Amino acid sequence: MKDVARVAGVSPMTVSRVVSGEPGVSPGTAARVEQAVRKLGYQRNDNARNLRQKNLGTSTIALVVDDLANPFYALMARSVEDEAHRRGYVVLVGSTNDEPRREREVIAAFTARQVDGLIIVPTKGGHGFLKQPMEGGTQVVCVDRPAKGLAVDTVTVDNRAGAERAVAHLLGHGHTRIAYLGDRYDIWTQRERHLGYLDALAAHGLPEDPDLVRHGLRSHREARAALAGLRALDRPPTALFTSNDLITLGVLDGLDHPAPVAIVGFDDLPLAERLSPPLTVVSQDPVAIGGTAANLLFARIGGDRSAPRSVVLLTRLLVRGSGEFRAETTTEHPGHQR
Repeated sequence: MKDVARVAGVSPMTVSRVVSGEPGVSPGTAARVEQAVRKLGYQRNDNARNLRQKNLGTSTIALVVDDLANPFYALMARSVEDEAHRRGYVVLVGSTNDEPRREREVIAAFTARQVDGLIIVPTKGGHGFLKQPMEGGTQVVCVDRPAKGLAVDTVTVDNRAGAERAVAHLLGHGHTRIAYLGDRYDIWTQRERHLGYLDALAAHGLPEDPDLVRHGLRSHREARAALAGLRALDRPPTALFTSNDLITLGVLDGLDHPAPVAIVGFDDLPLAERLSPPLTVVSQDPVAIGGTAANLLFARIGGDRSAPRSVVLLTRLLVRGSGEFRAETTTEHPGHQR
């Protein structure tokens, strides 16, 4: 900064005002400073700036998700970034793959950079380690799932009710052998969706058939293998409820040949309406979820110290065709084609 001041013929304080966008500097002087900045390649060091002005904040937040390659989290991240950009903030993003150890490492890296706030999709592990950065002023909001033992704002959707609605839809079309294909059962959203599946069966007087339930599916390959196992049963399912978008994609990969089975998935997919038949889904809005979480976080950064809030957003059942085959006619249907 002193070098820039010397080249521009102004004081370091004037350079600071121009770089920070503060008023009170004449256009001619500001132009000389900006020319000197370009000439010398000067960049403001925000870390050093924060050490000198500890209460200023870093104008950065962090988003920690399960898997950024998942379309749902990618859309949510974009929504968070849009809200941050409107406020002049930068977003750092990391993935945990739902591993508590990796979650701690990613969050430690972000808090070491003194981010002003964290939006996290918490893993199954405990989150007591967050209390220290929170006491130091880092604001935290949980999204998609609550964190065990952490009293912070949380944004989720009605997972259980949405899953129950999906399975009830299949039951209403005459299906009684409905398979459940889910991610790891220790993930809160997956437990909630499985409970919704059980709720719908119980409401129709049906017990759970363990042969029709598959947990722990973390990839397309595992979803395809689970589908193959279900179809090899002596009494295969006539309908499938898939508990997230990646599992649905894996199942669709396994249905490239005629497959007389009805499907309802949790999470919408790009081009779902163009599949044959179009895909019926329980739709949650990742843009609304991310935007709501970001607004709560920025309110906390801005000084809101009210009691923690739990916001539950509603899902919608989008009826398109894949979940509407009646059980007695599924064997006559040409099946799903990608």
